[in-house]
Amino acid sequence: MKWELWLKVISLLSIFFIAGYPLISQADNLKSFLRSNRIEVGGWIHGGATFNPSQSGGYNGPVIFADQANRFQLNQFNLFLQRSVPSEGKAWHFGGRFDFMFGTDAIFTQAFGVPTFDVNSGEALKRSNWDLDLCCASTKTYGIALPQAYLEALVPVGNGVNIKLGHFYTPTGFETVPAPDNFFYTRAYTLNVGEPFTHTGLLSNYTINPNWSILGGALTGSANGGWDGGWDKELGNWSGLAGFTWTSDNHATSFHFSGTYGNTSSRSNEVWAFYNVVFKQKLGAKALLVLHHVLGHAGGVLLNNLKYTNVVRDADWMSAVAHLYYDLSENLSVGIRGEWYRDEDGFRNPSPFRIAAATNIVDGTAKSYAGSLSAVTITPADYYDVTVGLSWKAARSLQLKWDAIRKLVVRPNIRYDRVAAYHADTYRPFSGHKDQILFSLDFVLPF
Repeated sequence: MKWELWLKVISLLSIFFIAGYPLISQADNLKSFLRSNRIEVGGWIHGGATFNPSQSGGYNGPVIFADQANRFQLNQFNLFLQRSVPSEGKAWHFGGRFDFMFGTDAIFTQAFGVPTFDVNSGEALKRSNWDLDLCCASTKTYGIALPQAYLEALVPVGNGVNIKLGHFYTPTGFETVPAPDNFFYTRAYTLNVGEPFTHTGLLSNYTINPNWSILGGALTGSANGGWDGGWDKELGNWSGLAGFTWTSDNHATSFHFSGTYGNTSSRSNEVWAFYNVVFKQKLGAKALLVLHHVLGHAGGVLLNNLKYTNVVRDADWMSAVAHLYYDLSENLSVGIRGEWYRDEDGFRNPSPFRIAAATNIVDGTAKSYAGSLSAVTITPADYYDVTVGLSWKAARSLQLKWDAIRKLVVRPNIRYDRVAAYHADTYRPFSGHKDQILFSLDFVLPF
């Protein structure tokens, strides 16, 4: 029930103030109180527009996080409340974080780890209500997501163990959901459909020494092997998360490995697992090279696509992504990203993704609030994309003095996508085309 959800939210918000409550009366103002208790309130506004000459409207095929063609999107209006916790130390520390997101990206960030249909049997399921129905169910163009809500503690064991308990963004991968943490407007398929967005459960991090750190956790609330779980369903299905990061002495090189492993759902012992590798190399003072690889597996899934009809078999997906960034000046950077993504069995990458994501069972029938389900296509295929763009710190460059926009970043991008399908030469997921080119311009304004 919704009142139960909001009770959880209110309870979570209250924990940030419990420890510092005696200090409230002594604080000169709210700002000093927050500062003295290591409490940060902030957020960002992110919006943009994408020009797709291949069509007059609709969607940019399987591309998400900038999926609307030829129109402006308010992608993310994100607010957060955080009490930070050190990653290392010899004393106890407590805190947490809560994020609220409104915008067109909300539907991709909601806890959709319990899908509309069971991936193994095809049985209709009741989706998680953690943040699915908070608003705007009539369209699913704009919506609300609660992508993070967790408690955090530093336990003084060894160098200090950092523990999160709740709902949080995945620690795997390179790109992520929050707009300020990415260079490009669009995301690679690797993030979109190759790896999780969020988890529900417990996550621990431990720094062994300046070179090595490890992470591990237990995940629940998901019928997709621990991915994108919520609070109200599949709580008996547990998966594991583990990984490590090595960093060189001069911090110029790093290597990260992590992944998840577990049963797909409480109704299936089939394995759902993936791993990813992220290699970063600074090339002098101004350039950064990033190489990212993902391999995923889902056992015994029910496939219905242009190649398979009601076929149960294992599904695999993999990708390789290369990023190169260069600082042209203090306020202007250029980047290029190239990707190959293989949806080997036609399981992971539907087009348009939003229509598939906005599907639910209504009066016993599958219905999408974002469009006709008959428009959704998927098949085994290789996807290729290249993105070139700039990141311009506009306010700093123009020396604008208004504090409200001092962190404004503007990002023009050009992206080219192409698909090569297996056994389906006529597959055209980009609005009836095998390829497309996108011209986009977006802004990110942290506050």
